[in-house]
Amino acid sequence: MTDTPANDGTRDATPVARPSSPTTASPATGPTSPTGSTYSTPDSTGLDAALSPDTATPLVDDPALTENIATVDANRHTLVENVMGVVTGVFLASFGLYLLKESGSVSGGTAGIALLLSYATHISFGVLFFAVNIPFFALALWKKGLGFTLRTTLTVALVSAFSYLHPLAFDIDGLNPVYGTLGGNLIVGVGLLILFRHGASLGGINILALVLQEKLGWRAGYVQMAVDVVIVALSLTVASPWVVLLSAAGAVVLNLVLALNHKQGRYLGRT
Repeated sequence: MTDTPANDGTRDATPVARPSSPTTASPATGPTSPTGSTYSTPDSTGLDAALSPDTATPLVDDPALTENIATVDANRHTLVENVMGVVTGVFLASFGLYLLKESGSVSGGTAGIALLLSYATHISFGVLFFAVNIPFFALALWKKGLGFTLRTTLTVALVSAFSYLHPLAFDIDGLNPVYGTLGGNLIVGVGLLILFRHGASLGGINILALVLQEKLGWRAGYVQMAVDVVIVALSLTVASPWVVLLSAAGAVVLNLVLALNHKQGRYLGRT
């Protein structure tokens, strides 16, 4: 409590300050924000507009309020982030494909086609994987641009290279086919998700799925799942029904990873 002089009648009571009307307010200062910042307002606006934070400009020197948004884009990936993202995605995807090959199973997409051809012809998976993707590079250039095409070509080449590295790094002996097929597809799905979010893919059906998602709104995972069913069904020509059934289950796992996590507009990062 503060002490207040008593009114003994010998002097007038302390005058009460009254708020000035809006018409007498100084034009040099405007309303304050909820945080206490002072705003300037346009000259020709009325009272309602002058009190609107949407039309006010902060006068405080706060970088969080005054920094030029056009020069600062927190959602854009840096070069280091893109390089690490692509390398990580390629490593995971190629390792998952290695587990699939060692399990004797197949997959969808151009990787599945390359696996089928490698089983039938005994040609290296790395060579076949790159060769199968060549026609899809033209689609990527037409629909996704030069940058996406170059990144995709690089990722496909890296997957082919990693397909030679993994067998040299370690041998897999006695791998359970159920574990290898389901786990391999799960790892491939995570790798693809990382690549998609850094503006790349593993080519082939991935490119087609992304184009259809952007143009028609179809989920990339569901599109690829439909195509993968056809590819896995074709594997009956080189694999037993049990392997085909297991491979189909693995393809569902892979595409569920994409369908549930790669939704347009959910991820804000840009390349």
